[in-house]
Amino acid sequence: MKRKRHQTILELVRTEPMSSQDEIASRLDALGFPVTQSTVSRDLDELGLVRIRDAEGRMRYATPDEASPGPARHARALLREFALGVEHSANLVLVKTPPAGAMPAARALDAAGVEGVLGTVAGDDTIIVVVREGARARDVAGRLREMAGLT
Repeated sequence: MKRKRHQTILELVRTEPMSSQDEIASRLDALGFPVTQSTVSRDLDELGLVRIRDAEGRMRYATPDEASPGPARHARALLREFALGVEHSANLVLVKTPPAGAMPAARALDAAGVEGVLGTVAGDDTIIVVVREGARARDVAGRLREMAGLT
């Protein structure tokens, strides 16, 4: 019964934004697993589930792999923090940052594998993004603006 309940909890947090232990207990009860809040608490601990803030800013439970920032999420976070502007020309995109913001953001962009990005060169407050052959700098600039929340 415990293994089935654990599988159900994992499925719930992967498919629904579960924000509290009471909410999980209620859903489990509706699915035929009557539990107390303390049982849910132990289950969450045993499963290694953690609370994270989702893209809409709400707290919810997630699996550890979902909670760790992947390269794309990391790049988005750094661009949102550091990107002041994004411009394009020919096969280049220029990203302006505050002083010392370019290097961490460029490193994250390189790791993220953003579509159309061949690589980056970072100074102190400027990133030059080299656009892949066949891709359009305008499209890459648009993606980066979107990631940075500048649209």
